[in-house]
Amino acid sequence: MKRFVRSTWFHRLGLALVTSSCITSSLLSDEANARNWPSWRGAHQNGQASPAAKPPIRWDSKINLQWSTDLVGEGTSTPIVWEDQVFVLSAEVTDRKSEKIRTEDERSKTIAPDVYYRFHVTSLDRTSGKVRWSRVATEQVPHEGHHETHTYAGGSPTTDGERLYVSFASRGFYCYSLSGELLWEVDLGDMRTRFGWGDAVTPVLAGDALIINWDQEENSFLVSLDKRTGKILWKVARNKEVTSWNTPLVVHDSGRILVVVNGTDRVRAYDVKDGKEQWECGGQTINAIPSPIQFEDCVICISGYRSAFGVSIPIRSEGDVTDSASLRWKIQQGTPYVPSPALSRGRVLFTAGNNGLLSCIDAKSGKTIVDRKRINGVSNIYASPLVANGHVYLVGRDGATAVLREDTFEPVAVNSLEGTFDASPVSVGGQLLLRSWKRVYSLSESTK
Repeated sequence: MKRFVRSTWFHRLGLALVTSSCITSSLLSDEANARNWPSWRGAHQNGQASPAAKPPIRWDSKINLQWSTDLVGEGTSTPIVWEDQVFVLSAEVTDRKSEKIRTEDERSKTIAPDVYYRFHVTSLDRTSGKVRWSRVATEQVPHEGHHETHTYAGGSPTTDGERLYVSFASRGFYCYSLSGELLWEVDLGDMRTRFGWGDAVTPVLAGDALIINWDQEENSFLVSLDKRTGKILWKVARNKEVTSWNTPLVVHDSGRILVVVNGTDRVRAYDVKDGKEQWECGGQTINAIPSPIQFEDCVICISGYRSAFGVSIPIRSEGDVTDSASLRWKIQQGTPYVPSPALSRGRVLFTAGNNGLLSCIDAKSGKTIVDRKRINGVSNIYASPLVANGHVYLVGRDGATAVLREDTFEPVAVNSLEGTFDASPVSVGGQLLLRSWKRVYSLSESTK
């Protein structure tokens, strides 16, 4: 496996590497949270917008469309917002042929390309949608193909308000200033994913660490990088874990910072300081894609491929709690395959499989409130739900978005845009951002 770190700013940073502030999305002020969407599931990693968010509930290609911007290439990752910039990733196929002889993995169900791709990092002006800056992070030939519903830009970026952290997984990790200057880059090697379906790695920030979950078919690991230099702080094996595509959750407990990672074998919690495993809980399904969320003093973790499972685990657990009486609740029906759950008024919202069937449970007790309610207008869903200003937003892959009342889940509107949509919706202020494979849309009630 190839590994390298290149820092283009190291000497200029000097002693600032030691004294730099520990701003992370989880520690931002309420005011900063209201203005920004710093990571793929928002500032609190649960799909819940700031109370100040007031996105529109009705739109189409003319009504309430503030702007739309075509991207170079395509992608399925979710944009993020910091102040007046929207950051988005995409991968562009070129006609430049590879000179290397391709070797196929007999376990793969996809075919690796024989041409180069350009991997783009783009900053859009939040008000106008115009490109403020764009960088080609790298130009490479992917070593494996991807699922037909996937792209080579599946991992979402994140920011601490000082730097932009970009993931192209097997194609590398890149850190930029918010004005587009490359600060460092790291290559962790090539992932070998289930059936060659492709990678989608979204890093998360925890203090001065950038945490990356590298679940693959063999030799999975969790790694912590110094967010300022890209240097590896620690790396631990993810025993028995295979490809999962989920994003870690950062939680705080009695002075400790833990990172909780879903997985086919077990949910595991690690100490951010040194990577030491704190607790584990079995029971998840294979292809554990949904990411954990936090409710009060517990972590809620679900998965739903070929079966269904969900569990609420106290953050202060120790050791193997799979069969422990300390678990708050378990469920075994209606859980999602790809979308992650969202938090709403002390309840957990999620879809069944990838379908337009909405369930709602009490986050404290696990008691069912709504069981697989059919949502008219949306069917196949990969995007995770958004909760904002008293409404729930469910985005279908075909561009239809169902808007429901948050309290009763009664339908309010079904809105349509052109394109294929797998990215999760983003709500900041009066603005709603929806990203298709090839375009970013900004929607706002203030549009005349």
